[in-house]
Amino acid sequence: MFEIIAELSRWAIPVILLFVPLVAMVRGIKVYETFVDGAEAGFATAIKTIPYLVAMLVAISVFRASGAMEVLVAALSPMLNYVGLPADVLPHAVMRPLSGGAALGIASDIIKTHGPDSFLGRLVSTMQGSCDTTFYVLTLYFGSVGIRKYRYSVLLGLVADLTTLIASIFIVRMIF
Repeated sequence: MFEIIAELSRWAIPVILLFVPLVAMVRGIKVYETFVDGAEAGFATAIKTIPYLVAMLVAISVFRASGAMEVLVAALSPMLNYVGLPADVLPHAVMRPLSGGAALGIASDIIKTHGPDSFLGRLVSTMQGSCDTTFYVLTLYFGSVGIRKYRYSVLLGLVADLTTLIASIFIVRMIF
């Protein structure tokens, strides 16, 4: 059974990449021209997102380089230790809503230090895979399409991040 699934997954993307243009040609759609139009629109969107991306990356760099991360960790550590969240995971929990790449770097450091099968390694791995980059999504994607009034998006995104943090702790404690 495993071999069948492995073989299907190996051929899935090539078949789709062949099937979609063939169906388009049969329906009379100009495949190459449509592809080029889509690429042009994608390039225009990418150009519009660059200022938002640069602003977000600078803000994250300033946050980390200024020492604000360490101050935040030191201030919240006693309360988090009381609830059962190790202070070593807090930088990842704070950085994950801001930047997936920065959070991945922190997760890699934690895994390298404590090991992938440790409680902390499993916890940051679960957190990395279960929550999203809320502020990144809001600034980059909302900004690129011109949404200026986020309304409840920030609050709901942070509530979702907190929920995944709590669920990650619960699940990893239950399993580990």
